[in-house]
Amino acid sequence: MAITAAGALWLRDYFNLREHQITHKSYIGSREHIELAANGDVIQTFGPKYAPEADSPMAHLEFALKYDDLSLDFYHAVFEKIDASQLVAFIHSRPSGKYTRKIGFLYEWLTNRDVELSLPASGNYVDLLEEGKYITGKVIKNARWRINDNLLGDRDFCPIIRKTTALQQALNLDLTAEIERLKTEYSAQIFHRAAQYLYRKETKSSYEIERESPPTDRMDRFITLLGKAGTVPADQTLSEAYLTVLQNAIVDERFAVPKYRDFQNYIGQTTLQYGEIYHYICPPPDLVTSMMSGLRETERKSEGNHAILRAAMIAFGFVFIHPFEDGNGRLHRFLIHDILARDGVVQKGLIIPVSARMIHRIQDYDAALETYSKPLMRRVRYQSSSDGQVSITNTSEVEAYFRYPDLTYQCVYLSKVISEAISLDMSDELSFLQKYDELKATIQNRIDMPDRYLNQLIIFLHQNRGVFPNRRKSSFPKLYEEEFSLIEQIYKEIFLPQS
Repeated sequence: MAITAAGALWLRDYFNLREHQITHKSYIGSREHIELAANGDVIQTFGPKYAPEADSPMAHLEFALKYDDLSLDFYHAVFEKIDASQLVAFIHSRPSGKYTRKIGFLYEWLTNRDVELSLPASGNYVDLLEEGKYITGKVIKNARWRINDNLLGDRDFCPIIRKTTALQQALNLDLTAEIERLKTEYSAQIFHRAAQYLYRKETKSSYEIERESPPTDRMDRFITLLGKAGTVPADQTLSEAYLTVLQNAIVDERFAVPKYRDFQNYIGQTTLQYGEIYHYICPPPDLVTSMMSGLRETERKSEGNHAILRAAMIAFGFVFIHPFEDGNGRLHRFLIHDILARDGVVQKGLIIPVSARMIHRIQDYDAALETYSKPLMRRVRYQSSSDGQVSITNTSEVEAYFRYPDLTYQCVYLSKVISEAISLDMSDELSFLQKYDELKATIQNRIDMPDRYLNQLIIFLHQNRGVFPNRRKSSFPKLYEEEFSLIEQIYKEIFLPQS
């Protein structure tokens, strides 16, 4: 028996929606089989008994709801092409059916068009998203369809996060436990000193990601903002007024703005021939305010979920909306810290060096952004004017992609970043400070010298991996050559015990 497409894959072919991504590809064949593609997509073959009753859009839509991944963007495109009379007839034929009601709810939710019901829907309330397959939000009961709307947002903005194997593994990370473990290994004084340094390191790294080297006063302003993460109510933090204040504080004052953007922006680069390469065309300006309102609703509806998931959906949702001309990336990373602090997994006065870990493996960060932007760039149509202005010409075809992103990949990515930031960056900094104190005390016991000279000596020694540079010896004329050798030996015993 030859295999044939079913569900979402069949609908994609039938309605010629080939530019839409399908993460769970279903087929009907003679024997059941399932495999995981390299990119994480699931390819599943079902036996003949699972075949839709009729080769019709409604039959395959029901199959897709049962077995395939939910993509609100894809369903929106299907509903725009499907014969409304067929959809109404299907719903009337089984008004109490679980999947019938889900289809009716999604159709009205995504198209904002009503379905004429001859009889009210009946049956027990059912969850729209299955708990075993998706991250869900606070329930809003929809009496019309007897559906528990447990989506993570509203019509303005609503991410989908699938409980893939990779996501399940990522969420095994207990942030609080990992931080508490470090606290038991190092003194409170060392932990406090490390935290102070990591605030500056995080700020510096966040600017470095965007290849910027700001003046000290702007760095200090960003450090101050990080210290306030999680202290302002979430609804206020994600308001236009407050985000604008934050944007003004972290960008060059010449590029500070009074509100969200009212123009089309993009991320790109200029070629040697002065042409433009577009990496990401942002949502049109007339969508920004409503999408940011939806992002605030997502924060509210996602309360109670894992802090990393919330940080990912809010921070990446923000950066993909791109509400400002400048400063979006830094605010996106600030929002990660804000959610972690808000949800109580990072205590006041402590920060996880997320940006430092991102820049350490910048190609992974780029992949987290491009996993979202590249599929869009295959679908979006735009035109540019001679003065560099860009406008999207098929907004109706890509609006749902902007509003309903699948952020599964970004959640997995951020979990790995945070895990490594704790186990590597934070751990390394704490270890360094402990060894630094030990080295300083040991040298001081052998060679009594002023504190400022000793600190400078250790810096030169550490920068040259334990070998004191000859050109720096003139700065310490009172030390003997054998004392330099002694200091090098002490350094190696403490910092390089394996050598």
